Amino acid sequence: VSDAGSLRPAHFDLEQNYPNPFNPSTQINYSISTSSFVTLRLYDILGREIASLVNEKKSPGEYSTNWNAEGISGGVYFYRMVAGNYTETKKLILMK
Repeated sequence: VSDAGSLRPAHFDLEQNYPNPFNPSTQINYSISTSSFVTLRLYDILGREIASLVNEKKSPGEYSTNWNAEGISGGVYFYRMVAGNYTETKKLILMK
């Protein structure tokens, strides 16, 4: 949600990936309310990092990234966004 007359999101937000479950690719949308160094990483069920989708300073705004899981085993995975003091983790399901 943005302030009236502003393109800057009112808060940090990590949305549920779409589609979920997916095969082989999915989209992850997120919002940044202040300039921040942002990381968006994917982890397997054991907590091992399997992909780094975002690892850079971002200006305030709404963003989207895609993950193509071609060659990755089906199962439950987690994605975590860290931006400033904001951290959120969500679950996604890769169907093979």
